Amino acid sequence: MTEYYNYIKSLHLIFVITWFAGLFYIPRLFIYHIEAHHKASPKKEILSEQLKLMTKRLWYIITWPSAILATFFAVWLLIIYPGWLSQPWMHVKLVFVALLVAYHLKNHQIFKKFQRDEINYTSNYMRIWNEGATLILFSVVFLVILKSAFNWIFGVVGVIVLGILLMLGIKLYRRIRNKNPEA
Repeated sequence: MTEYYNYIKSLHLIFVITWFAGLFYIPRLFIYHIEAHHKASPKKEILSEQLKLMTKRLWYIITWPSAILATFFAVWLLIIYPGWLSQPWMHVKLVFVALLVAYHLKNHQIFKKFQRDEINYTSNYMRIWNEGATLILFSVVFLVILKSAFNWIFGVVGVIVLGILLMLGIKLYRRIRNKNPEA
């Protein structure tokens, strides 16, 4: 089975990428839905129905299948190389994978509420929420690439700095939007 390792790893990476694409885009659609909710009729209803359809297609056609397939190929890789489960970097990676699954499931709850037009989030909150996947992605990629050479202090500081930079970017964007509502 090890002769198929690179194919399985490639498929795992492809589905991780498409899973993250869905996780990056779904909160953006939530933001558009929140903003459409504040518009006057009939624009509000037209936009809301279109955004519900787009979100539903993204969620069920791309994001969920990608999450399932990425997990399937990850388990297959662990079956081929079970020794990875004894390595500290893999333990940390699995913690981040658990966070990613929790983030995915929370997005599913939000998705269900938005499909029922139960919108009780602000667009600014959702912009901050949108960065959750970014932080997990950075953490996992550096962890997997650097493995045992990973400097834990540097990694933690790096993720904190990235989080701060993302928050500053969101604040800057909000200022720009307040000055120019069309941005």
